[in-house]
Amino acid sequence: MKKIPFALPEIGEDEIRAVTEVMRSDWITTGPKVAEFEAGLSKYCGASHTVCLSSATAGMELILRMFGIGPGDEVITTPYTFAATANVILHTGAKPVFADVKTDDFNIDPAAVERLITGRTKAVISVDFAGLPADYNEIAAALARKAHLFRPSMNPYQRQSGRPVFISDAAHSMGASYHGKKIGGQADFTVFSFHAVKNLTTAEGGAILYDQSRWENADEIRRKLKLLSLHGQSKDALEKLRAGNWFYTIELAGYKFNMTDMSAAMGLTQLGRYENDILHKRKMICEIYNEAFGTQEWAKLPPLRDTMRESSYQLYPLRLRIPDEEKRNLIIQKMGEQDIALNVHFIPLPLHPLYNKLGYSIDDYPSANECYRAEMSLPVYSRLSADDARTIAQTLIDTVKNI
Repeated sequence: MKKIPFALPEIGEDEIRAVTEVMRSDWITTGPKVAEFEAGLSKYCGASHTVCLSSATAGMELILRMFGIGPGDEVITTPYTFAATANVILHTGAKPVFADVKTDDFNIDPAAVERLITGRTKAVISVDFAGLPADYNEIAAALARKAHLFRPSMNPYQRQSGRPVFISDAAHSMGASYHGKKIGGQADFTVFSFHAVKNLTTAEGGAILYDQSRWENADEIRRKLKLLSLHGQSKDALEKLRAGNWFYTIELAGYKFNMTDMSAAMGLTQLGRYENDILHKRKMICEIYNEAFGTQEWAKLPPLRDTMRESSYQLYPLRLRIPDEEKRNLIIQKMGEQDIALNVHFIPLPLHPLYNKLGYSIDDYPSANECYRAEMSLPVYSRLSADDARTIAQTLIDTVKNI
């Protein structure tokens, strides 16, 4: 049987040509291509401001740092995510507080978030699992109802916010929709990932998006994020190397989180065809799976769209209707023996040694555990043919039947 990998990057001749052109331009680090990519993302997502970075992880950490979040503070997030979402909280010295998920869509439960908000809560980080947006409005409403508990530090952004800052970890959900609008400006800050296996890739990369309707000082916030992302320099490399423009100052102890023009060139190429090509093909693959598994009693189909949201089709998280971790693992093993790679998203954070040693127990998050014990992710990428998707589906059906 033909080998079918779980994921392949969105790389073709257009991307190779775009990166080669940047290399030949003699300017390869942060420069005009990054600025063009930022403008394109803002237009596509309907958010007034975008700051491109080296990763989504960098984006989440910069926001927490900008808001002065640290020891003694708490940040509420989901246990059903990749470690980056919670690791950035630990980096600052703050405490991750996990709110369980809803079993219907894997996303953080706004009611659980509201119960956990205290005077120590300084941020909430939701996660758009598999590309389906969390319920932003309900999370924002929960924050508003508990705003009287908020105890800001002297940090100016905390005081301006008036409540815990709402960050959307949208690593999976570039191109998803919420109430008919592309995501990017619904939360206080939205953070995308452009990692190699994401819908749109820059090899490694990420972006922070936000809107001036929420932040009247949006331009000043952009300057702050740019300073934090590149050593606190008052000028980036392109500005410094202009003839006679050598002088710069270090305004704060920033990081090295900038995106390069080579990465941005890849992103621009894909952004131009994202809606009608990349997103369209991923949706087609997910619909093939839905058609195949819709008649299988053992299969629980993933939520891809409803009256409020539509996914970016980053993942296809199929579940066993009756959670059975041992059976799920055996199915993945048997599929691998037939050269078809499946995956699991995610191992809940309390099951990892780091978080277990910090005192977190999976027993406190029964919904996350139930999702984990049942879930297996099928290949979804635009280079996957419709015939291959049908082969995956039929092979999985046959494998389950024989177990």
